[in-house]
Amino acid sequence: MVMGWLDRMPGRQRSPAGLEWQVWKRLPAVFAWGSALPVSVVAWLWFTQPDPMSALQQRDLWLAIYRLMGVVALHWTLVLTVAIGCVIVMVMKGPAYTADAYPLPQRDPG
Repeated sequence: MVMGWLDRMPGRQRSPAGLEWQVWKRLPAVFAWGSALPVSVVAWLWFTQPDPMSALQQRDLWLAIYRLMGVVALHWTLVLTVAIGCVIVMVMKGPAYTADAYPLPQRDPG
């Protein structure tokens, strides 16, 4: 009997949706706000600096910009990690699929 690649097992039901869908639906907003807030802080810092800046003020400004870039990069990796976790839970709660039969090799009884 030849089975298709993704044949669903008969009689199996999907698990009910849980927290993963609530988190999944909020991820775009979390991603956007978490990216926009540090960028707006950088813009505010950039445009509120006095025109003739000293070397110390320039160093502090660029240090703050680099830190906020690090915060944005960390935020993106955290959102991606949570998204991967949500997808894994959604797949695991999905319908069960049959696999092709794999005949086991015969063992020597001795």
